[in-house]
Amino acid sequence: MDHPIFAKWPAQYPDRLQLFSAPTPNGVKVGIMLEETGLPYEPHRIDIMANESHDPAFLALNPNGKIPAIYDPDGPGGKPLALWESGAILIYLADKTGQLISPDSGARYETIQWVMWQMGGVGPMFGQLGFFHKFAGREYEDKRPRDRYAAESARLLGVLDARLADRSWVMGDHYSIADISLLGWVRNLIGFYEAAEIVGFDRFAHVQRWLDAGLARPTVQRGLVVTAA
Repeated sequence: MDHPIFAKWPAQYPDRLQLFSAPTPNGVKVGIMLEETGLPYEPHRIDIMANESHDPAFLALNPNGKIPAIYDPDGPGGKPLALWESGAILIYLADKTGQLISPDSGARYETIQWVMWQMGGVGPMFGQLGFFHKFAGREYEDKRPRDRYAAESARLLGVLDARLADRSWVMGDHYSIADISLLGWVRNLIGFYEAAEIVGFDRFAHVQRWLDAGLARPTVQRGLVVTAA
């Protein structure tokens, strides 16, 4: 394997899909997906606190300097594929394996719609709330940014709660990449970010039921920790 990423993170199993990630809400998506699909893979932990995602070797794989990223030696047409952006990776792995996305065209695009909703709404809003509620932003005297992100996070939870009111999973009876994209973020919001109270999470009973069901899956439990150490 001659990609520059392997100069710093050598592959012990070069025939397997290579995962470069960390146990963040975006990072765990791909670990969960790989565990769900059963694809052979080799995980590499990227220490984002040590700025490894901006190491030149990693930037050769993802010029945006963010985790997760993958390198699939058996990509489309049998050619290697380097891919980044967690939503794109979820769609790629769903297509590669024929799992966790409907073959029906309408349902497929609806699933992708919910993944894009997570990428464009839930992730950025929950992440900003985490900054202003738990991290450096909590020291700011002006609480309007925190309150703005808390209100928007609560609104998004309401959208998800309404979606789940009459169905087990985002797409109905079938667990999909839409659920995988969201589980880590909702878990993080009420856990690591300690923001359950500020968003009034107790109001969202359907989201809580869905979260409990998702986290109870052994594949999810394994996927949450594949790059934890």
